[in-house]
Order: sequence, then structure tokens, then C-alpha cells
Amino acid sequence: MNFVHLGAGAGDLDQRANFRCGFTEFIKKNSKVKDKIYLVEANFKNIAKLKKSYYNFKNARIINMAITDRAEIHKIKMFYTEDDAPHYQTCSCDKEHVLKHYPNSFIKSFDVHATTINNLFTMNNIREVDFLSIDLEGIDYEILMSLELDKFNVKNISIEFLHLTKRQKRNIVNHLLNFGYTYCGFGYDHNNFDFLFRKKKILLNVFLSKFLWIVGKKHLKYFNKVIFKD
Repeated sequence: MNFVHLGAGAGDLDQRANFRCGFTEFIKKNSKVKDKIYLVEANFKNIAKLKKSYYNFKNARIINMAITDRAEIHKIKMFYTEDDAPHYQTCSCDKEHVLKHYPNSFIKSFDVHATTINNLFTMNNIREVDFLSIDLEGIDYEILMSLELDKFNVKNISIEFLHLTKRQKRNIVNHLLNFGYTYCGFGYDHNNFDFLFRKKKILLNVFLSKFLWIVGKKHLKYFNKVIFKD
């Protein structure tokens, strides 16, 4: 199996997250030695901790690179603030995203190599992804919509929904439905901040997912109780 984590952070070694990361926990519980794990993290400050987090997983490849939806961009500026230290959970290529969380903080930046999600898969000879997690601080929508689903077989997609507008949620549902995906409840984030889409048709879920964009975060857990998970 192939596991791909876009925005891997410090894995499960971020003290501000109580040393938890839902997708990291999922990988460690479900991956086998023969599986391949791709951990993509733009912030160089997190790489040492990420390596430590996956020290016992020799099949994990850590890629210090940013993901963009623009193929012509090969290097990108990332923004962060020291007030978000030590692992800078809001670090983003969107400066406004950082300012939204830290409006009174001094914003710093650094440059990092960048590629598209499609190029990332191609460069690593990935044609099939069993589990994909997208947590890219403000650009989750753009990255998912740029993914060539007719070229790559991605079976499960977990995407953070906190920063999605209603329009973006509706577009994601319609887009993924067209490629044979079904909304299946909460994704792999341990705080239940992710949507999960699986590449399979579940007729009840297909119908209910058309209303997902109007369901608020507080009511999502009740909405998900009537969703088939498998």
C-alpha cells in the first residue's frame, strides 16, 4: 500500500498537539514493512522531528518540499510566525492565512522548492495511492482540485475542511462524485477536522453528500451518524 501525507508537520511529536497526529497514528497502526510512506513537509524546521517520529519506519520517505497547484512554480515563499513555534502549525504559502490566526504577530518567511501533487506522484512513480491526507494550511482546496484523478488511482482522500468555504465544499463534493467517490464521514485527523472520501459508490451517502456544504462544524457529527462508513 501507499500512504501519502501532504503537510506532515512534526508527525506525532508536536507538544502543542498533545503529541498526536491522526494520520501519523493511522499510518503507524496500519502500514506494513512492504508498504511505502511518503511524508511531505515544506517547513525545514519540522524535518528533524519528523525523522524522529518515523525513526522505526525505514519505508518512510521524508520530502522537504512545498505543494502548489501551479506547475510553473518551482520555488515558493512560505510564511510563519515565531508565535506559532515550535512546529508552526499555520505555516503557509498564503500570508493571509497566517495573519488570520496571528493578526498582531511579526510574519517571517523562507523559500523552499515546490512541485504539484501530480508531479510529486510522477517523480516517485506513484500510480496508486491507498490513503492520501491533505493538510496544507489554506490551499487544501486548490491542491485537491488540481489532482489528476483520471491519471492516478487514489482510493481514500482525507482533507481538512476548516478553511473551506461553502462554495468550495460543494465544488469538492460534486467534483469527487464525478470521479466515483463517496463521502464517508470524518477523515483521519484526530480532532475530526477532515472529510473522508472513498472511491466507491454508496447511494445513500451520494444523496446525503449533496447537503454536506450547508452542514456546520457543530452539526457534522450528527450528520455523519447516518452516513455509511464502509
